[in-house]
Amino acid sequence: DVQLQASGGGLVQAGGSLRLSCAASGFAFDDYAIGWFRQAPGKEYERVSCTKSSDGSTYYGDSVKGRFTISNGNAKNTVYLQMNSLKPEDTAVYYCAIVARTDILCDVPLNWGQGTLVTVSS
Repeated sequence: DVQLQASGGGLVQAGGSLRLSCAASGFAFDDYAIGWFRQAPGKEYERVSCTKSSDGSTYYGDSVKGRFTISNGNAKNTVYLQMNSLKPEDTAVYYCAIVARTDILCDVPLNWGQGTLVTVSS
């Protein structure tokens, strides 16, 4: 079974930083990308970032470019999201998800686990 566990969320002041971690298992990592998505109350989910281990490509949403960085851990089954210069509008539940490797924009989640809440105070 695919398992995806996001952690590292919390309460931070605007301008602060957090690092989220995603522990993944139960699938062939080279066959999928791993993405970070978020959903704020009353809003649709939004792709924050995505990485494809097959070719090393990365993707970022326009709202987080230059502030967030996605990276792989030493083990293939761990993906991090470093979030800097956080803004109140970044407040959301953040999920990690698997995405089809062939997904050109890496923005359609196929399977995601429990999320982690990030709250940015002004």
